[in-house]
Amino acid sequence: MSVTTAGVVPYTLARRGVVMSPDPESADEREGVLNPGSGRTSDGRLWLLPRLVSAGNVSKVGLAELIVRDGVPVGVRRDGVVLAPEASWERASNHAGVEDPRVTWIPSLGLHVMAYVAFGPLGPRAATAVSQDLRTWRRLGPIHFEYEPGLDCDLNLLPNKDVVYFPEPVTGPDGRPAYAVLHRPMWDVGMVIGGSELVLPAGLTDLRPGIWISYTPVDAARQDPRSLAQVHGHRLVALPEFDFESAKIGAGPPPLRVPQGWLVLHHGVSGAIQPGWGPQPNVRYSAGAMLLDHDAPDVVLARTSVPLLEPELPEETAGLVPNVVFPTAIEEIEGTRFVFYGMADSKIGVAVLEEVR
Repeated sequence: MSVTTAGVVPYTLARRGVVMSPDPESADEREGVLNPGSGRTSDGRLWLLPRLVSAGNVSKVGLAELIVRDGVPVGVRRDGVVLAPEASWERASNHAGVEDPRVTWIPSLGLHVMAYVAFGPLGPRAATAVSQDLRTWRRLGPIHFEYEPGLDCDLNLLPNKDVVYFPEPVTGPDGRPAYAVLHRPMWDVGMVIGGSELVLPAGLTDLRPGIWISYTPVDAARQDPRSLAQVHGHRLVALPEFDFESAKIGAGPPPLRVPQGWLVLHHGVSGAIQPGWGPQPNVRYSAGAMLLDHDAPDVVLARTSVPLLEPELPEETAGLVPNVVFPTAIEEIEGTRFVFYGMADSKIGVAVLEEVR
């Protein structure tokens, strides 16, 4: 388990406006559009894959082409739904969803890999799907976390969220090339089965959810992409440390390789979390960042002690869940990197990611 070291993350975020709001005529968007994935098709077109929430808190993944003017995203053209909660493990009796998609283009596989939250009978679970065109997705199923005796914890028993794959191979814990995935297990099994039972890995005493990493061997995934949903080598990356993330943290967009390391934008949550899976009215979500080591991505080189972006605009402070800034996608347009983020679980905003020189 890694320990954060001191350092500076030389990046800033600056807002550029709202790019997607709910369509009042769409039943699929009645309770909001938020937390998108993103990707480019082979013709160079740039797309968002937003989470669409209909009545009864049923989430689907849509497809919407970005409208860009003068190099800045200003809106979208909707193009339907590409993933809906159809599998039994994506549907609970009072809640259903394929939620918060993070989409990573992995060139060495020739695939877009979507990690998403499947909300089913046992609560939120990490799941994966793959596509070549962003429109047709093949489910690989819930992610299976291989049991490791030294960890003394079966991660398959636990709810899990904020799942995202790296875009290129890294060095796995066994020294072999591997595809890596960040995720955020939660230790309160009582949230699923009732009661107050906790299941913690060996050596962990902090109950607050943090960012973990797991791996799939490159050879296995290239032979059969279904191996992406079979992961091992689980390591703790980071726990909450600072005031803006005092309750929990979770990974955001796909990690971005920069000269300093892997840049990981994340959300930090402060405030009082209520039991259950419903909206949390008494918390505050802000965006921070950390740098992970290129060769050992479970090692944090630096992280922000204050947010890069926090709820300030009316669209961020008022909505289905107030006071939320939730980054989930990064794309480069004409040499500028744009970050797409959920605003109060209701709309999608965009901000420019800039390096401080």
